[in-house]
Amino acid sequence: MAPAELKELKAQLKDLLDKGFIQPSISPWGAPVLFVKKKNGSLRMCIDYRQLNKVAIKNKYPLPSIDDLFDQLQGASYFLKINLRSGYHQLRVRGVDVPKTAFRTRYGHFEFLVMSFGLTNARRLSWTL
Repeated sequence: MAPAELKELKAQLKDLLDKGFIQPSISPWGAPVLFVKKKNGSLRMCIDYRQLNKVAIKNKYPLPSIDDLFDQLQGASYFLKINLRSGYHQLRVRGVDVPKTAFRTRYGHFEFLVMSFGLTNARRLSWTL
């Protein structure tokens, strides 16, 4: 990693630890970390969960069709649009699955207590919010 990425990694790890989203880990699992530059130039920390996703049991429930969603809204008087900040972090990971979310960095080995971007079922589960 470049020096700027290492500095950002340290800052993001501290933030995630302070918020209680991650904890130190002794898990045998350990995905690598990389950074992706966002449109605004900032860096997004990404965990490469490809190996974990290969063995994960996929959530087979289809997303609802737009027609079904409109049918459910028929007759409603109030509509609300919510944009959750760090939406994936609103979902807790089951205790038995926490060690599988582990990732390794130069600054230590950590695991997520909340859903992380990149896990195979994260997007479908976020629809349950």
